[in-house]
Amino acid sequence: MTHHEPMGPRTRTAVVTGGASPRSIGRATATRFARDGWAVAILDVDGEGAIALARELAGEFGVPAAGYGVDITDSGAVNDVAARVAASELPPVGALANIAGIPSPVAFLEVDDALWDKIIAVNLTGTFYVTRAFLPAMIDHGYGRVVNMSSVSAQQGGGVFSKTPYSAAKAGVLGLTRSLAREMAPEGITVNAISPGAADTTIRGDTTAEAEAALSASIPMGRQATADEIGALVVWLSGADAGYITGTTQAINGGSYIS
Repeated sequence: MTHHEPMGPRTRTAVVTGGASPRSIGRATATRFARDGWAVAILDVDGEGAIALARELAGEFGVPAAGYGVDITDSGAVNDVAARVAASELPPVGALANIAGIPSPVAFLEVDDALWDKIIAVNLTGTFYVTRAFLPAMIDHGYGRVVNMSSVSAQQGGGVFSKTPYSAAKAGVLGLTRSLAREMAPEGITVNAISPGAADTTIRGDTTAEAEAALSASIPMGRQATADEIGALVVWLSGADAGYITGTTQAINGGSYIS
């Protein structure tokens, strides 16, 4: 097919799942996109939070932004919100950041069927639903960037906050990324994954200062990643300079795991 020239940030929209929670990777990623001049569509199960963040970003950075409440494990709801984004006044979708996820801090033999299904649904199936819903618009424009959030847990096994179900789901995200990258390359669309190590975000919930200090001390760089650092990598992979990078897993773990 004939590919269009890449649109500039101010003429395309970045779709970000997650983001309503404070100190989250989704929120940092949406903020980074807006700071760089992208229009932003924020999808979150917390619709009011997504709308509030969109208003905040539009006011601070002067970019078009909209928030949508959606459960990404509901295929019909995801398709509906993709249609709403397409019908809105936002520019064409040029990037999709699949950030939304939930942890599984439960030992394997304590995982029941419902918890397993929920972890897989949010972290893996939701990524599939959202990507499937937004890809056609990117294909139509001959340009797109998909960035999927995996985890170092998918590569080395789970830790204190991300045990087996989470690791399995995030490993599935890596497989989805590699295969889809091959399918989408002829369409001018890149698909990459990011694999963060420990990060100072809200996904882990409440922990003790001692546990946080021990975790940071176990990392060669002596600290955890910030949500902003991870968001910056998402945005870079979504830009024109990353146009020949696809099917990769980008580590951001401070040296805690080197593949």
